[in-house]
This record gives sequence, C-alpha cells and structure tokens, in this order.
Amino acid sequence: MPEQPWAVDCLSAGLDYYKLTMSQLQYQRFPQAEVTFALINRSAVRLACYVDVAHLQAHLDALGSQGFTAAEVAYLATLRRSNGQPVFATDYLSMLATTRLPAVQVRQVGDDVHVESRGPWPLVTFWETVVMALINEAYFRGWLAAHPHQAAEVWQVGQARLAESVARIQAIPDLRFVDFGTRRRFGWAWHQHVITTLQAQVPQQLVGTSNVALAAALGLRPIGTFAHEMPMVYAALAEKQGRNVRASHQDFLHDWYDLYGSDLSIALTDTFGSGFFFDTFTAAQARAWRGFRHDSGDPIAFGEQAIAWYQRHHIDPRSKSIVFSDSLTIDTIAHLQAHFAGRIGVLFGWGTRLTNDVGLTPLNIVMKAVAVDGIATVKLSDHVGKHTGPSDKIAEYQRLHFAYS
Repeated sequence: MPEQPWAVDCLSAGLDYYKLTMSQLQYQRFPQAEVTFALINRSAVRLACYVDVAHLQAHLDALGSQGFTAAEVAYLATLRRSNGQPVFATDYLSMLATTRLPAVQVRQVGDDVHVESRGPWPLVTFWETVVMALINEAYFRGWLAAHPHQAAEVWQVGQARLAESVARIQAIPDLRFVDFGTRRRFGWAWHQHVITTLQAQVPQQLVGTSNVALAAALGLRPIGTFAHEMPMVYAALAEKQGRNVRASHQDFLHDWYDLYGSDLSIALTDTFGSGFFFDTFTAAQARAWRGFRHDSGDPIAFGEQAIAWYQRHHIDPRSKSIVFSDSLTIDTIAHLQAHFAGRIGVLFGWGTRLTNDVGLTPLNIVMKAVAVDGIATVKLSDHVGKHTGPSDKIAEYQRLHFAYS
C-alpha cells in the first residue's frame, strides 16, 4: 500500500461542506455563543493503542494557527446559489480569512483518547470533521506501522471492494450518490484515490462530495446542508434564555430557510426523534423544502413514513427526495434504490463503507456539540444508541419538550 502521509495540510482536506453552511448561520445569529465539542468513542476500540497523541496535538495546533488559507477562501467565494448569488457573504469570508480556530486539547485517558475544544460557535464547529478525519488518519497509520506485513493485503482488499462497488453501481443506472466519507475514512490518500476512481468510472452517478478540498480539486459539486448540532444548540440556547425549548426547532428551520431557501432545504429529521419532526413540520414547509435526510432508525420504515406523510398533505412524493445517510453499504443502497424506485426521489450519502472499506474494522467515533454557554445539549435519535447528553437531561427532553402532541 502507498505511504499514508500526514497530507492533511489544510483545513478543507478534513472539512465537510455542511460545517461551512452551518457556520455562516451561526455567525449571523449567535456569533458569541461559546460551544464545546467533545470526541465520543462509541466502540470498544481503544484509540491510544495506535494514535500518537503528541503528534495529533501538534498537527491540530498547526492547522488551528494556520486557519483558512487564501486559496480556500478564494474557492468558497466562487460558489453560487441557484439564483447566481454567492453562497457565502463577503463579511463571513473575511472573518474566515482573518481568524484562527479555537485551541484543541488532546490527551490520553487510560488507553483511549480524549479531544475537546471550546470557543465561538462559528469557529469551533470546524473541528468536528477535521478532528474525526485526523483521528482516523492517526489510528490507521499506527495500525499499518504495527502490521507492516499486512499493508499489501489491506491495499488489495480495498481495491477489490472498490472495484466490486463500481460494478454494482454501474449495474443500477438510476442510482445517484454523494461522497459523505470524510469523517471516518481510512485516510486522506485513500479518500482521494476512491473519489478519483469513482469520478472516472461512474461520473454521472457520483453527484458530488461533502469534502471541500476534493470538491475544489476535482471540480465536483460540494454538497451538504446541516447536522444535528444546529437544533441541539438552538434548544440549549432557548433553555438558557428562558424561551420555549420545543419551539426552538422551528426557530432554527425558519432561520435556515430564510438564509438558504430551497437550495439547501433537505431537512434532517432525527435530532429530537422523527416522530416529533413529522408532528411539527407544516404542510407549507413540506411544499417549500425539497425533502428529508435519514440518519438513524429503519430506513425502509422511515421512507414509508415520509411517503405517507407527503400523501396526507396532498403532496406528490415523487416531487420530493430522501437522502439516506445511515451506515450505508452497497447492499443496503441497492436494496433501498429498488424499494423506493418511482415512488420518491432517492439519493445516498455514502460514508464509512465507501472510504473505509479495506478489510479493517472502521472506528465508530463522533464529535458532538456537548454544551453551549454552560448548558448541556441533547440529541434524541431514532436509534437509542445514538442519543447524546446527560441521562437525566435526555429524560427531561423526552418528557417535557419533545413528546409528540
């Protein structure tokens, strides 16, 4: 296998596009909110077995001090909305060009690794995908160094599985997918190899990438809307300010649509449970927004729920879309494509099993906004294992704020 260098020498190599679209709204609405992000290891894998903590800290320090390069900001300035207007405002880009990122603290705790950063929301948000990408890079570099005799086998397995995926994709001409593989990839060099291969062999089916550096370098469309952190932090801020926590979800959706309109109107439904979402999303919003993103729970059940929901509101589901993005494999993608064909638009945000399918067990890590201005945040997933927040506060949110009407 080719050398896996620390080639991540700019933020955008580890940055998903939705971090920028979210950051711009954060900059406009809550520029002074102090948010804490923390790494959460959901698996039994002990990261410190292969992660060089000092090396990781030094690399993050260098990226934070460097901030966004002139070339990165110049690229962002070229992006346009469907109406021809810039995606990113001049004052926002000027802020990116002149501001360092908040410090990140990396430390070893037993045989695991703890990472945390606290700072202004529009800036600290960037560390989520950057830290996750670099943790993966460090872990699998360490694994290869400890198992040099298996490096060639890893390369061969990865190549074979990539070739199989390409063949499966080519056999389903209507299938469309987006690269969502930044956060849990095997490494930056492998990520580049996978996407350049797909761009060459299935160019009409690879719709774009969430990775900002690859979008810029390969001329791909950067794709992303928002993540769970937006309604999570909006809810915590509402709690702090004595406002209606339940109503904060609609406050966020209105702010998002006011800023980006239809262009970025794919709604993530499961921050506080999809039942709550469908209970409070209005028919007017359904007509205006392009569709939904599924990120937890049974995807078939979710798709059927979405179709039925549109039909109850006298909206043709075929005019809308679902972006499936939860733990996708080529098998689940093919199954979902066949199940929903002709019934609703389908797009796949393909992540871990696209960019980390080399025969090794991928890491199951996340980096979440865990607090804002001292108030703990909560996420109520459609899968209990993905709930985040203090247990008593999860129960409070379920009981007081986000129960269905």
